Amino acid sequence: MKPIITASELVSELAGARPPVLLDVRWELGGPPGRPAYEAGHLPGAVYVDLDAELAGPPGAGGRHPLPDVAAFGATMRRAGVSADTPVVVYDGGLGWSAARAWWLLRWTGHQDVRVLDGGLAVWPGELSQEVPRPEPGDFVPVPGALGLLDADGAGALAGAGLLLDARAAERYRGDVEPIDLVGGHIPGAVSAPTTENVDGEGRFLPAEALAARFSALGAIADKEVAVYCGSGVSGAHEVLALELAGIPAALYAGSWSEWSRDPARPVAKGPDPE
Repeated sequence: MKPIITASELVSELAGARPPVLLDVRWELGGPPGRPAYEAGHLPGAVYVDLDAELAGPPGAGGRHPLPDVAAFGATMRRAGVSADTPVVVYDGGLGWSAARAWWLLRWTGHQDVRVLDGGLAVWPGELSQEVPRPEPGDFVPVPGALGLLDADGAGALAGAGLLLDARAAERYRGDVEPIDLVGGHIPGAVSAPTTENVDGEGRFLPAEALAARFSALGAIADKEVAVYCGSGVSGAHEVLALELAGIPAALYAGSWSEWSRDPARPVAKGPDPE
């Protein structure tokens, strides 16, 4: 199943016999909370899910957005009306990062039918609602392991044996600036692959052929294991989704740079991509 859905496709499915559950996961790094924006207007029937509180565990040694407790995540999804056999569509304000985080978590824990609204709320053609729905509880029980997941040791090893993509901005990869985490730079052997280059000027994913060409040029070739990390496992999920669109399976290092850089024993590289 294609991991994204267009606004016109969503309009059609919502009017059909099997409408998807809608999850609003608006969030911005360093920005205002998403709930007030949700309450001001959201897709009719959408349930708000908080990235910091419900799609991540408490920040700490595991990074700024470690994976949530699996049982707690399952309870959140059931509260939102998610069942094992119901389609789910996730959206955010348009950047796609937080929507991709929810997509990745659902896919990783075994849900088979979950898609991201390509372009987010900005592309929605209909009216917005301020009504907060109270859906019937779903029955989804998460079972982790359906997608690839790496820890810090696995990410470091893959950087030498396969292809580890760094989804952050290029200047953070190089270590020119580091506005968030403790140390600037990147995991030695990782290749810079900013998430922003996966989308067009309106935040929609590039065509699959263009994404495949991009990742091939970065070294994603047949039989090479691929994984992604970012700052805290959010934009990296967006890159995993882009790789799936391109037909390339990829694992996520969820702790990402915010975990790696907390450990002074782990090596740090700076500068441009390795030759």
